[in-house]
Order: sequence, then structure tokens, then C-alpha cells
Amino acid sequence: MREKNKVVFLDRDGTINSDEHGYINHPDDLILYPFAAKAIGKLNKMGYLVFIVTNQAGVAYGYFQIDDVKKINEKLISELAKENTKVDDIIFAPYHKKGKVEPYNIQHEDRKPGIGMFKKIQEKYQIDNTTSYMIGDKFSDIGFGYNAGLKTILVLTGNGEDEFLNKRKNSKYTPDFIVNDLASAVDLIEKLESY
Repeated sequence: MREKNKVVFLDRDGTINSDEHGYINHPDDLILYPFAAKAIGKLNKMGYLVFIVTNQAGVAYGYFQIDDVKKINEKLISELAKENTKVDDIIFAPYHKKGKVEPYNIQHEDRKPGIGMFKKIQEKYQIDNTTSYMIGDKFSDIGFGYNAGLKTILVLTGNGEDEFLNKRKNSKYTPDFIVNDLASAVDLIEKLESY
């Protein structure tokens, strides 16, 4: 039987990089938060596999193409590599039922809070849910983590503060923890590990 891995799933926009100007639709628009590479590097050193799971409904809406998402993700990997930091895989969901571009204009389990992306990673890597986390800035991220049986951390960067202030009463999901940003989330995981 394969050994199970401890894993941290990360949302991308608003968690690792700024999305204050809306959709990231070109590599030049990708600006990592200054603490992101160091925080992910800390997870690497702590022995976590790190996966990015990101909803990219802009594909379904026609704001950008699949190739644009791939190029942006390549830039992200390259920026992290400059800091000797890595993610183990990036998976994205280009779907939205209100989209206009076929075949992406459908309800799909890959779109968070669905766990299609989790299942794809689980097929390749044995995941120990009891020691694994989801970190993101939206309640859809928290729902993904909850539905996959992970501990959940809401960050207040990106949409996090607005989601917490304005959407928490209408969300059926409650984060296990709420912190300022990805760096704080990783520090929290480190503390929880030591108990």
C-alpha cells in the first residue's frame, strides 16, 4: 500500500497572487504577493505536496483561452522557481454554467466547491485527508476543502475580507481558521503540526 501524503491545496488568484484588477488573463497580469514564494517554500520544507486548484470561469465566459491560463501558470511556476520554491501540480476548472463558450458553459464537478480537481489529484497521489489543508480567499475554496474532507483556512487577501464580511451568513461552509494571508496560514499549519 502506498504511503499517504500530507497535502496543501492552494487557490491561485487572491491567495498566491493579487487579483485586485479582476480576471488574470495575461502572464503580465500575474503579480505574486511578496510573501507567496517564501510561504510555499516553507510548505516544501515541511514535507507537504502543494497543489494549486483554481476556478478559471473566464474561459467559459470568453475572456481568455485555455492556452492563456496555461501560460499564466507557467509564469507562476517560473516565478516560484526563482525563489527555489515549487508546486507539485496546477489544475484549473474552465467551467461555468452561465458561460458562453462551449464545451465549458456547463455545470461541472471540477468547479469549486465541487471536488473534481481533488479527485484528479487523489488518483495520482495518495492523500492523507487528516493532515491536509485547503487555503483560499473564497467560500467556494472552503466548500472544496470541506467536501474533500480537508481542514480549511480562509485568507483575507483577494476577496477574502469581502467574502467574510458580506457572504458568511449565506454560506453553508465555515472555515476552520481565518488568517490574514498565505504566510499566516503556513505559520498556522506549522504551529498545528507541533501540537
